[in-house]
Amino acid sequence: MSNVPENAPHHCPGTQSEDAGKASACAGCPNQNICASGIPAGPDPAIEIIKNRLSNVKHKILILSGKGGVGKSTLTSLLGHGLSAKNADINVGILDADICGPSQPRVLGVRGEQVHNSGSGWSPVYVKDNLSLMSIGFLLGSPDDAVIWRGPKKNGMIKQFLSEVDWGDLDYLLIDTPPGTSDEHLSSVQYLSEAGLTGAVIVTTPQEVALLDVRKEIQFCKKVAVPILGVIENMSLFVCPNCHTRSEIFPATTGGASQMCNDLGVSLLGNLPLDPLLARCCDSGADFTTELPQSPAVQQLHHIVDRIITACEKSSG
Repeated sequence: MSNVPENAPHHCPGTQSEDAGKASACAGCPNQNICASGIPAGPDPAIEIIKNRLSNVKHKILILSGKGGVGKSTLTSLLGHGLSAKNADINVGILDADICGPSQPRVLGVRGEQVHNSGSGWSPVYVKDNLSLMSIGFLLGSPDDAVIWRGPKKNGMIKQFLSEVDWGDLDYLLIDTPPGTSDEHLSSVQYLSEAGLTGAVIVTTPQEVALLDVRKEIQFCKKVAVPILGVIENMSLFVCPNCHTRSEIFPATTGGASQMCNDLGVSLLGNLPLDPLLARCCDSGADFTTELPQSPAVQQLHHIVDRIITACEKSSG
């Protein structure tokens, strides 16, 4: 048994032979003993546990990108700040599911914090009263420590995060995934399938090399039946903070995200301009939305947040 949906390729290397669960690549897989025993695979009991654990989380949103470097983690933190700023009664959680590249503790300014384990599970770290975070970055001895794990062990970590973190009552849980369509994505979809996964937000930049991979991400969502809430085009323009001149850093040679969304029938949530001060805030862990509320990027972010809220309400209605 592997931690993937039934319609996904089975990649436990020994499942078709008497070596099931005994191959070197099976080491660390939480289902290694089940495969080796020859017992027919059944539903993963963790799915029901996760369903119960997340029963008080209203909307669960995957943040996806086709490739790295498009600003997915930065946008996840901005969406967390933007949603939590809408109303003090809106509670937002961020799960950093990028096991090998956890960046949320730094971006959100909570590096060095510790998570605590109690009878109710792990307690997330609070960025502010209504914004919390869980990341493997809190469990490492040093920010420079590398996480060198095979897929099954990463899957087990995601399962643990989803089943053991005590989020409390949340309106939105944003799940920051690594780039691509790999183990972490399959595990997240499998474990959240019965827990009411609201949908996915996909992040891209305007150039065709990024859009090419986003098309694959959209196909992934369709194949595993994940609703697509919409696409955000990041770094669509550069707005000079001094003269406010707008320049295209990444020319959209094929029409950018707008044309792609029209072609594939998905919603464009908005275009976020590039602001060099945003990168500075992320490096220092400052809240860009409060530091520079008049920035064109922040103004556009508020429109994007409104559209995500509308899309979530439609999906639950």
